[in-house]
Amino acid sequence: MHLHILGICGTFMGGLALIARAAGHQVTGCDTGVYPPMSTQLQEQGIELIEGFDAAQTGIRPDLFVIGNVVTRGNPLMEAILDQGLPYVSGPQWLGDHVLQHQHVLAVAGTHGKTTTSSMLAWILQDAGLQPNFLIGGIATNLGISARYDQAQRYFVIEADEYDTAFFDKRSKFVHYHARTAILNNLEYDHADIFPDLAAIETQFHHLVRTVPQSGCIIYPPQDQALARVMQRGCWSQEDQFGPGGRWTFETDQADMSRFTVLYDGKPQGQVSWSRTGVHNANNALSAIAAASHVNVPVAAAIAALSRFSGIRRRMELRGTVNGIQVFDDFAHHPTAIETTLDGLRKQVGPRRILAILEPRSNTMKLGTMAARLPQALALADRIYCFGAKTGKHALGWDPAEVFGNSTVPAQGFNDLDLLVQEVSKQAQPDDVILVMSNGGFGGIHEKLLQALQQTATQTVS
Repeated sequence: MHLHILGICGTFMGGLALIARAAGHQVTGCDTGVYPPMSTQLQEQGIELIEGFDAAQTGIRPDLFVIGNVVTRGNPLMEAILDQGLPYVSGPQWLGDHVLQHQHVLAVAGTHGKTTTSSMLAWILQDAGLQPNFLIGGIATNLGISARYDQAQRYFVIEADEYDTAFFDKRSKFVHYHARTAILNNLEYDHADIFPDLAAIETQFHHLVRTVPQSGCIIYPPQDQALARVMQRGCWSQEDQFGPGGRWTFETDQADMSRFTVLYDGKPQGQVSWSRTGVHNANNALSAIAAASHVNVPVAAAIAALSRFSGIRRRMELRGTVNGIQVFDDFAHHPTAIETTLDGLRKQVGPRRILAILEPRSNTMKLGTMAARLPQALALADRIYCFGAKTGKHALGWDPAEVFGNSTVPAQGFNDLDLLVQEVSKQAQPDDVILVMSNGGFGGIHEKLLQALQQTATQTVS
């Protein structure tokens, strides 16, 4: 079957493309404004990409158009598909119907930590020799790719997003996934563009819980009030819990959580010693260990695997060092994730200056629903630089100068990326840490920063 994927360079749809090809299908796709690592990964895998959504693409005559949720009414190719009565389906539904129904699906849901926890879990299963299939919204260095599929293998790890499925299917993606082992890492308000309040998201998580079979297992932190409300609405599966009040906990003498002991019912199971930092990553590890245990991976093996887990691209990824100044890239864009990321970094670098650069690029952040929380979320930084376009699809609906007007940390707003880079490179000093946070490509800011820092260092020497 020939599938033509609309929105193929999104993390989910790009992974779906790799899986469809591995399942024996011919795959092509189209998108706009593509950026690495997904565009690079698809090209390396030999999948043909077409720039844009021109209506003439109906002339390719695939057997089926697979629609990503980036596509809306008014998209010229989608309008042509509808006008001509051509067959189409959403990406999550195609995946659920044609691939996941025949797998033991281990789904990782939650507002934060889905990519990291999914990667940890897939790595644990791989290290245990189970060769899992997976579809993850990022690329773990241990795995080398965001998606893999071999129909001979039994287990499938998937990052289970609560965002809606498509313009014609407003259910959350994860209800299509047929989860048998489900991690619910945390839950708070997000996606203000599609959910009116937290209660609406809780309902979608309740729908996910309803799809897990009686022999399945739902793993969650009991201290999370929103998830507690979800579980109180009904659960028909086995349950396991992690974090305070749960069966899986940890203890440590390390402020940055680079080493901790895993406990089960209060009994030590082994020690994770790794390059990750932060309490959030320790909790991600606990949930991954619990999920792996549900498919009979020994706890000691899971702990040993995590001690060799080397992280994910765009999750506190060191992009380069110039004149003692480190430039990190992170995907954080929700205030809670920003605060958590900065907390982990602060505990890692101690008194060194942190220059935080934020692009509020998600639909929720552009709307300004959580803008008032940003000064507190960034309070552990030493300087704050906020970027927001004035026009176009990434334009902010709020003014950074106003939001950060009473910030206790010196803060500046920019709508010109080159001016932002110039200002940061001028202010940066040896031994500083620059943390760039965005859920998009951010105009190649990392390379621009490294080049500007190198130029400044060269001028200083000369």
